[in-house]
Amino acid sequence: MAGRFAPRPTLPHSREGVGGAPKPVRAGYAAVPTGVPRQVDAGPGRTRTWAPDGPLDLGLVLGPLRRGPADPTFRALPDGSVWRSTRTPAGPGTLRVSSYGGEVRGEAWGPGAEWLLEQLPEMLGAGDDPDAFAPRHRVVALARHRRPGLRLTRTGLVLESLIPSILEQKVTTDEAYRAWRLLVRKYGEPAPGPASVVGGRMWVMPAPRTWALIPSWEWHRAGVDNKRASTILRAVRVAARLEQAVGMAPEAAQARLEVVPGIGPWTSAETVQRSHGAADAVTVGDLHLPGIVGWALAGDRDADDSVMLSLLEPYAGQRHRAARLILLSGKVPARRAPRMPRGDIGRL
Repeated sequence: MAGRFAPRPTLPHSREGVGGAPKPVRAGYAAVPTGVPRQVDAGPGRTRTWAPDGPLDLGLVLGPLRRGPADPTFRALPDGSVWRSTRTPAGPGTLRVSSYGGEVRGEAWGPGAEWLLEQLPEMLGAGDDPDAFAPRHRVVALARHRRPGLRLTRTGLVLESLIPSILEQKVTTDEAYRAWRLLVRKYGEPAPGPASVVGGRMWVMPAPRTWALIPSWEWHRAGVDNKRASTILRAVRVAARLEQAVGMAPEAAQARLEVVPGIGPWTSAETVQRSHGAADAVTVGDLHLPGIVGWALAGDRDADDSVMLSLLEPYAGQRHRAARLILLSGKVPARRAPRMPRGDIGRL
């Protein structure tokens, strides 16, 4: 799920959260330093200011869009700003988002700038309704109290969430992040806007036709097996039809995505959680999530999908939000076995 991974132990550079509790490192949170964002000479760009109607934490809202700490399409800078590059229906675009004094300021560059600024409130959770959520467990209520700025993003873009989700099928996150990073840097295009400001060049993910033309050996070098590569190739061939799913209800959008062979409930849920801000799209088929939910709500670390869905039944309509709050609570079972070994088929 978006932000599905259990938090690691606090690292030396991690900031502390409310009440001195360590902020989770891998629970759908992108560390965005607080403070007054310093204005940088970013060149001419279109701007928009928007005032949210409640607390807003940029790191929590936009964190699920980051695919690893070295994602070439995402940056969180020490000045408190978040940078994101993407391929919009109008073309490539780069967006800088900063928050200060109860307002959010967006600045965008490239052919997709106007589209990104128009979509800014939705991306920051304007269409989400956190007040519709009623905690039923103490651990969930406490996590919600500590994270009042959590809102569910809605990007309005399907392919940019679908492709990295396919890359994450059946492999470790490090392998998936590496594949995404290598392929985007090699076959994407430089993001429009001020590259030097973000500490290095950002990239826009490849267009559907470019994905379709990547040679088989380049997938192999990136560590992507034939099954995942073939799924991506099938998806980009019907990219226009998949992007139309943005106008559908999340359940209907998932059904359309799952028509493509190789895309199942896990991948479709991962996608609509980001593209639609689907508050009820709980991830099934995940290796870790059922055990984490089972442990947090019932002390059952061996829970499977059926047990997880039963425990989340009181949150019907808001199950994804409940699962995210459980992950952000940090209440996870202790590891009983070594991590899944990382493979690299590119060395074969």
